[in-house]
Amino acid sequence: MKVLLTSTSFQDTPGAHQDLLREQKFDLDTLRGPIMENELLPIIGNYHAVICGDDEYTEAVLRKGANGNLKYISKYGVGLDRIDLNVAKELGLPVTNCPGVNQTSVSEHVLALLFTFEKNVHLQYNSTNEGSWKRWVGHEIQGKTLGIVGLGAVGKELAKKALALGMHVMAFDIHKDQGFLMEHQAIKFVSSLSVLYKDADVISLHLPHTSTTEHMINEHVIFNEMGKSPILINTSRGMLVDPQAVINGLEKGKLRGYLTDVLAQEPMPADEPFRGVDNVIITPHVGSRTYQSVVRQGTMAVENLIKMIAEEL
Repeated sequence: MKVLLTSTSFQDTPGAHQDLLREQKFDLDTLRGPIMENELLPIIGNYHAVICGDDEYTEAVLRKGANGNLKYISKYGVGLDRIDLNVAKELGLPVTNCPGVNQTSVSEHVLALLFTFEKNVHLQYNSTNEGSWKRWVGHEIQGKTLGIVGLGAVGKELAKKALALGMHVMAFDIHKDQGFLMEHQAIKFVSSLSVLYKDADVISLHLPHTSTTEHMINEHVIFNEMGKSPILINTSRGMLVDPQAVINGLEKGKLRGYLTDVLAQEPMPADEPFRGVDNVIITPHVGSRTYQSVVRQGTMAVENLIKMIAEEL
């Protein structure tokens, strides 16, 4: 069984997930992702299985793989938007992912970004490193309203943490989890994004990238629907926002900050529009990159592959 592993988190973090993978005695190759279509096309047919991160499994890649040896795709992580699932289904290529493993680390990262921005930690760190004792005035998050767009596993975990910190929480999702909302009645569930945009001091995005969600944060939303010049946080996908609209919103005071762990193009290109913009904090897609989360995701990704192989035997 020839297997390609491209997740850098998996490779860079020793632990039980790596031990489990070694025990399988696969013929293992590694590349450091994300791997683009042009890089995958010449090689994908050589592998029976892949454990992938955010690589480009386009129609062309999947068809080339299926015409060769490719039989199994195990996604390390949750998001499947970089894999053409319709084509995979047509070709009979099973695709698995790792739901329910990264909500703790990603929700903590959202709060880390928010605290960093509101307490000016990034500015104070750079300032004192230069020998300065300039002091900024920060803001408390207690009593502020957090609007969560997407009340899935990460959104729910963030809601619980935010309530514990004394924030008011409102949330929007196309699916209403009545059981969770009954358990956490302090959460105000809204049926309209416009209400959330109007009333939230902080907006956190927790949605996949689809044709519907692409550039959902755009000029119209920022300039016509956001009522409090909120802080916008994005730990989901860079394509959820229109970069120029966000930058215009920051410059015109319609947004107070943009804190993001994701970009439309990763790794960050030299001409990334958000680079160096005031009131923007960028982290390099590390929201789920904690030791505990990597071990959980890596172990599940390997276990998913083992199960897929066993089902074929």
